[in-house]
Amino acid sequence: PYCSLHLHLKVSENPYTSGNIASRDTAPSIIVASGNIGTELSDNDISMFVSSDAGNTWRQIFEEEHSVLYLDQGGVLVAMKHTSLPIRHLWLSFDEGRSWSKYSFTSLPLFVDGVLGEPGEETLIMTVFGHFSHRSEWQLVKVDYKSIFDRRCAEEDYRPWQLHSQGEACIMGAKRIYRKRKSEKKCMQGKYAGAMTSEPCVCTEADFDCDYGYERHSNGQCLPAFWYNPSSLSKDCSLGQSYLNSTGYRKVVSNNCTDGVRERYTAKPQQCPGKAPQGLRIVTSDGKLTAEQGHNVTFLVQLEEGDLQRSLIQVDFGDGIAVSYANLSSTEDGIKHLYQNVGIFRVTVLVENSLGSDNAVLYLHVTCPLEHVHLSLPFVTTKNKEVNATAVLWPSQVGTLTYVWWFGNNTEPLITLEGSITFTFSVEGMNTITVQVSVKFCPLVWHFSVFTHHRIIVSAEQFQSLRLSFSPNLDDYNPDIPEWRRDISRVVKRALVEAMGISSKHILVAVLPGLPTSAELFILPYQDATGENKRTAADLEQIAETLIQKLNQNLVHFELKPGVRILVHAAHLTTAPLVDLTPSHSGSAMLMLLSVVFVGLAVFVIYKFKRKIPGLNIYAQMQNEKDQEMVSPVSQRESIPNVPQSELMGPEQLVDEKLEVQPIG
Repeated sequence: PYCSLHLHLKVSENPYTSGNIASRDTAPSIIVASGNIGTELSDNDISMFVSSDAGNTWRQIFEEEHSVLYLDQGGVLVAMKHTSLPIRHLWLSFDEGRSWSKYSFTSLPLFVDGVLGEPGEETLIMTVFGHFSHRSEWQLVKVDYKSIFDRRCAEEDYRPWQLHSQGEACIMGAKRIYRKRKSEKKCMQGKYAGAMTSEPCVCTEADFDCDYGYERHSNGQCLPAFWYNPSSLSKDCSLGQSYLNSTGYRKVVSNNCTDGVRERYTAKPQQCPGKAPQGLRIVTSDGKLTAEQGHNVTFLVQLEEGDLQRSLIQVDFGDGIAVSYANLSSTEDGIKHLYQNVGIFRVTVLVENSLGSDNAVLYLHVTCPLEHVHLSLPFVTTKNKEVNATAVLWPSQVGTLTYVWWFGNNTEPLITLEGSITFTFSVEGMNTITVQVSVKFCPLVWHFSVFTHHRIIVSAEQFQSLRLSFSPNLDDYNPDIPEWRRDISRVVKRALVEAMGISSKHILVAVLPGLPTSAELFILPYQDATGENKRTAADLEQIAETLIQKLNQNLVHFELKPGVRILVHAAHLTTAPLVDLTPSHSGSAMLMLLSVVFVGLAVFVIYKFKRKIPGLNIYAQMQNEKDQEMVSPVSQRESIPNVPQSELMGPEQLVDEKLEVQPIG
C-alpha cells in the first residue's frame, strides 16, 4: 500500500533532447516518463516508463534514463541512452513500447549531443548529432525508417479508443473517442485526423470550482471565507444597472459540460439596489493639503455607498467659484481648479439624490513656493569687525519663515525669524556660513520645506582688494549663473598664480553677478602651518603693485575655449571688501557713473584755473613728458590706496607743481 510510481517533472537542460515526461498531441494516449518506484520521489534507481492509455496504467521499459523520440504519430518510438560514453546503438518500438529492438546507426561509437526529428506529422526521419572525440568536429547522422515498413495502414489496422480517467469517460465535460493503430499492426500511418467523436457531458458538481472569496468545506459545499463579504459587490453598482451575484461556484476554465447543475451553479444577474449617498470624501489627486499659486489642483470625489453617476454633485472651491455636475462622467479624471490668490480655502462638496445627501469639507492651503535662497555677505572681512549677512529670498513673500544659521564647525545653530544677522570673526582663516530657511506650508499639518545655502568668508587683519575686468567678448558667454561664476573664478585664479609665481593661498577671486562681467580679487596675508612667514601690509602692497603691472601689460589671460582668448584687466585697488550682490544690482554700472562724475569735476577745475594761471599750459606739457618717462602705466590714483580723489587733484597741488616747474623751464 505504500509503494507507488513517482514521475520526475524536470525539464531537460539540453534543448535538443526531450524532458523527463514526453507526449504528443498527434499520438493520443502515449506518455513516456522517467521516475522511480517506492514510497517517495527519489533521484536514485531512475527508470523509464510508458503508458498507452493516457496515464491510467504504466509499464517499465528501461532501467536507465533514455531520450525518447516520437515518429509516425507515435507508431515508432526511438530510444537513445543517456550516457557520457560514446554509443553505436538505439532502440525501436512499433507497439507503443511493449517490445524493443536494437539497431546500429553508426559504424564508429559517437558521443551523442542530441536527437532531432524532421518536421511534419508523417516523418520517419531523425537526425543524430554528436562527435567521435572531444577534439573532433560535429557529426550528423541521418536515419530514415521508411524501409522498415512495406505498406501504409488501412482502415482495418485501426481501432477506436475512448479517453478516460480511471473509468470516468467525462474529461473536462466531454467524452472523446480517438482512432488508434492496433499495436500488433506494423504499418506506416497517414495524416493525423484527431478525435473521431466528441460530445459534451452533463454538468456535475465536479465540473465547478469555488468562486473568488469562497472555499470548499468538509461537506463539499463552497461557502464564503471569513474575510469575504458577498454583499460588497453591490457597493460598486449603479442604480438601474445589474451585477452578477455569485452562487459560490464557477465552472472550470475550458470545461465543455452542458445542462445538469450548470444553471444552479452559474452566477445570476441582480438589480443594483438604490442607496442614499454615504461616506463622502473629497481629496486632492496627490493626497496633499497644499497647492501652489497659479497651478491646477485636481480634486477627487469619493463615495463609499451610493451612486455618483445618478447624483447631483456641487463643489464650492472657497474662492468665490462653485461648479455643479449632474453625473460622474464629468469628474472621472477629477475636478480641476486654479487658485489665483494665496491663503487657506474651505472646499466643500455636496452629493444628493432622491434618497438623501451627504457633504464633505477640505481645507486647502495655497502658497507661493520659495524657489531660491541666496546668502549675501562679503567675500573677505577684517578680523574683529562686524559683518552683516542677509538671506535673499525669491520670491520674497512666501509665508512663515524660520532661519537657522550655522557658523563654521559650531554644532549649536542660531535660530532667528529675521533674514539678516550681524556677527564677527576673532580668528583669521576660512569660515563657513550656512543658512537653512524652513518654509511652513500648512498650519493644520506640520509640513515644512527646507532650502539651504552656504558661503565661505575669509577673515584677516589686513588685505588688499582689486576690482578686475575682462575682455568684452567674455560677456557673450556669460549665462549669469552661480556655477559659471565659480568655474571662471577658478580659471582666473589659476591664471593669476601662473603669472605672479606666488602661492594660491594669497589669492581669492570671486566673479560678481551681472553684466559686464567683473570680478573681485583679494590679496590675503597667508601664513604657513607653523605660524611664521606671515605677510605684512607692505608685502601685500608690493604684491598688489606687481600684480597691477602684470595686468596692465596684458600678461594675465586665459583661454575660454579653443580660439576664444580672454584678457584680465585691473579696474581699481581698494582695501575695503565688496559684498556679493544679487543679480539685480550692477557694481560695474555704479563704477561707470562715479567715473563720469569725477571726470566732470576735473574738467570744471581745469577750465576754471586755466584762465587764472598763465603757466598751466607749460605745466601740462611737461607733465605729459613726465608721464611718458614712467615705466609703470599705473596712475597715481591706483598706486595710493585709500586716498580721496580731492587730495590728489586739488587746485593747491596743481599750483605748487606749476611753481616748481616754472624756474626749471
